Amino acid sequence: MGKAKQHGFSKDRLQRIDRFLADKYVGPGRMPCAQFLLARGGEVVHQSVLGQQDPERGTALAEDSVYRLYSMTKPVACVALMTLVEEGLIALDDPVAKHIPEWAGLAVFSAGVGPYLTTPPARPMQVVDLLRHTSGLTYGFQNRTNVDAAYRKLKLADHHGDEDLEGMIRQLARLPLEFSPGEAWNYSVSTDVVGYLVQKLCGKPLDQALQARIFDPLKMVDTGFHVREDQRSRFAACYNALPGGKMKLQDDPTTSPYLAPPKLLSGGGGLVGTAADYLRFASMLTNGGELDGARILAPKTVKLMASNHLPGGQDLTALSRSLFSESTNAGVGFGLGVAVVFDAPQTLIPCSNGEFYWGGAASTAFWCDPLEDVTAVFMTQLLPSSSYPIRRELRTLVYAALMESRG
Repeated sequence: MGKAKQHGFSKDRLQRIDRFLADKYVGPGRMPCAQFLLARGGEVVHQSVLGQQDPERGTALAEDSVYRLYSMTKPVACVALMTLVEEGLIALDDPVAKHIPEWAGLAVFSAGVGPYLTTPPARPMQVVDLLRHTSGLTYGFQNRTNVDAAYRKLKLADHHGDEDLEGMIRQLARLPLEFSPGEAWNYSVSTDVVGYLVQKLCGKPLDQALQARIFDPLKMVDTGFHVREDQRSRFAACYNALPGGKMKLQDDPTTSPYLAPPKLLSGGGGLVGTAADYLRFASMLTNGGELDGARILAPKTVKLMASNHLPGGQDLTALSRSLFSESTNAGVGFGLGVAVVFDAPQTLIPCSNGEFYWGGAASTAFWCDPLEDVTAVFMTQLLPSSSYPIRRELRTLVYAALMESRG
């Protein structure tokens, strides 16, 4: 793209990204596909579209292929809640029980497998705890405790299960918390609860609330909670990573449960969409809450979201009790729905203080760097996201191509 030099990037160095993705991941069959979009100053400066959307049928990846976003849904749900904060309908320091009365008696796990021995929390759960994953809730897939075992048994937050959001809230009311709110960071169904609050406060289903507040204003025409009939030919296959750099089909796009609307509209992981759509969402955040005349949030609200909210100003390595405590999160805190870099040298990769990001279970990722006015979106469909260090590698390649830094 001719805009690379205009926006301070080396075109030759950006081309390393395509070679790297092709030679290390797509060519050897470690990933089915790879799409990468890089923007600066609101303009796309590089795009990679490699591999196959559906390897089983030999369908090539396209610029408008549709992907499972999994946890890249979370920032969308959190932005929707922050629009309600801006309207005064909810506050970050509200007790969650103010909006979910049946949660007033939530207690902290002490022992047992049900009935449980519990103790009262040191303080009530607040709305901010849901946004920053300090609520005491968990995920069944953690496979760590008796509480997450109960989540698995109930199939809690199963996008394609039998419960809707109201049913999930009722189930959670009967289970203990992992810890007292604010005591630790634990990746959890918290953002599904955020989605429930958005739905309740808007007085309409979560899909309609997101459509009105985010997707329509940002012209995100391909994002939703299921694959529409007109999108089916563009829906990518999803794979599991196997030992030795191999893959196995995990979800066939022609028979996927995503082809039908789900009963549970998951703010934690239920969306599907395109790279171009997600770039519009991420670019809005990089740009301080506005894109192409559509104002979603105020600049101060975005800055609040992209600040470290972990108690004591700690990073994830110090406070995490879950899967995200690995050393790669040194210097990284957590804001309101996104991870936040606050000590760039500690990360050991090129990045900026104030950069914020997140990713999805199928190895998708995005990051926003307001200091450099850089926004990036990466899409593939490979579970789990911990299979390869692709996210760190992409950051290194991008910043190695940035010749005119503002930092």
